[in-house]
Amino acid sequence: MPEKRQLNSKGEMDYDYSNDILFFKSKNREYSRSKEFSNIVLDIDKEDFIVGIQIFDASKFLRIPKIALRNVPKWQFQATILDNKIEIRLVFQVVYRNKRIEKNPIIMTETEDNLPNSRLIAVEA
Repeated sequence: MPEKRQLNSKGEMDYDYSNDILFFKSKNREYSRSKEFSNIVLDIDKEDFIVGIQIFDASKFLRIPKIALRNVPKWQFQATILDNKIEIRLVFQVVYRNKRIEKNPIIMTETEDNLPNSRLIAVEA
């Protein structure tokens, strides 16, 4: 099995309330292309690391009220590629009705793009 490359970076997140799109990405990476899966788009950089994720209809997908996604004080985005299988792990907190709620969805899919094995971990800057 080929060696897995790893990258740790600072990141940023954004939430488009009107379109219900949640976005996590690594800072200072040169975007190359995107890969679409149903309600998710993954951004890939020039070194074939997955460096961003956009989740469409995020409140429905994550089962969180839209208003709560406007306040995400703490988060981590991890993207792993291993043998053409992609695993995205998000760990984040939202504040809703003065309570912190932690969510940790895992999104898994396969790709035929022959991306090299890698792992990227981005945390809030």
